[in-house]
Amino acid sequence: MSRKRRTFQIDLPDDPAPGAVPGNAAPGKTASGEAAPDTSTRGTGPAGRRGPMATAVRETGDSRAARADTVEAIRAENDRLAHEFVALKKQGLIVARIPLDAVKMSKLVRDRHTKADADLRDLIASIREVGLSNPIQVEQAEDGTYELIQGYRRLAAFRALAEDDASYATIPAGIAPAGQGVDMLYRRMVDENLVRKNISFAEMAALARDYAVDPQVGAPGVEEAIRLLYASSSAQKRSYIRSFTLLLEVLEQHLEYPEEIPRALGLSLRNRLSEMPEVQGAIVRALRDMPNRTVEEELAVLRRFAGGAAETATPPRSGGDKMSQTAKPRGKTTLRIERPEGTAKLVASAGRVELKLDKDFSDYEASRMEQAVLAFLRALDSN
Repeated sequence: MSRKRRTFQIDLPDDPAPGAVPGNAAPGKTASGEAAPDTSTRGTGPAGRRGPMATAVRETGDSRAARADTVEAIRAENDRLAHEFVALKKQGLIVARIPLDAVKMSKLVRDRHTKADADLRDLIASIREVGLSNPIQVEQAEDGTYELIQGYRRLAAFRALAEDDASYATIPAGIAPAGQGVDMLYRRMVDENLVRKNISFAEMAALARDYAVDPQVGAPGVEEAIRLLYASSSAQKRSYIRSFTLLLEVLEQHLEYPEEIPRALGLSLRNRLSEMPEVQGAIVRALRDMPNRTVEEELAVLRRFAGGAAETATPPRSGGDKMSQTAKPRGKTTLRIERPEGTAKLVASAGRVELKLDKDFSDYEASRMEQAVLAFLRALDSN
């Protein structure tokens, strides 16, 4: 017995358009003039319903249209996100974890003195307890490595932690695209460090000097380097940095802790060297006599000379009695010191100190003069 094959009835309209009839009959009428049957529900099957195949065709078309709209919306969103990603990357705001071994520090001269990280232990402990709140900043190189822009101490802390814990082998970093100018990279590094409380004037001066001789930036000179690097700082602060560059020029190779010199001490010492260049030799000799000195011992030497004491001290003789080991004072000491108001001449002898300067000292109050004289005497006795 053969099985009866089930078929679906699909009624398709024969007319080119609903209500149209062959010949010249008017719409809605047959050729004989009778009313034409209503064909608005033709092809819908029993009870006015559309056939299964027609319904499937219609639904497929609707689905394709909806899918096309969805695809177009996704493409538009992807384009927007891509543009946003590129903009953020140009600003170095895209953060990723990168291997410590892939970070180099060869492109920029760091402004951080190698002996200035005694408090690195505190940073290490903070990272271990609460994590790194501020990612380092790097520039991506063509060979897949990264050049450090900002975050020298953070990188050093992670490297110390990675020695005992492999989970610190990568570090969060904001990645800037390659190709930025070296001068801009220096500025970004400097501007971040200017808000750091423990950045010293000696470190800022050393960076300006190194920037001035960096062949990548065209050697603009120290004055121009200070102006470019510290454009965000006040004119007074740039003046302080300039004074420290001059101080380092004559003393840096003899100093163990230049980054520890306070601003006031550095400025006083620079003024003393400007007024009396011969003091430099005395400072160098005093520092050489203390090869294993501490920070405080070095600062004590600098304070002594900045205050004007010991610059003419004569070292004790190698032999003889107590009297022969004590340098006999000269009959008279004469100094000339350049001041904004002119040249000050000081003559010192036994029991007498005379200061000559084109200034009316009687304009000062007696109490102020007394304080000045006491400070002068204390400076002489400070050695």
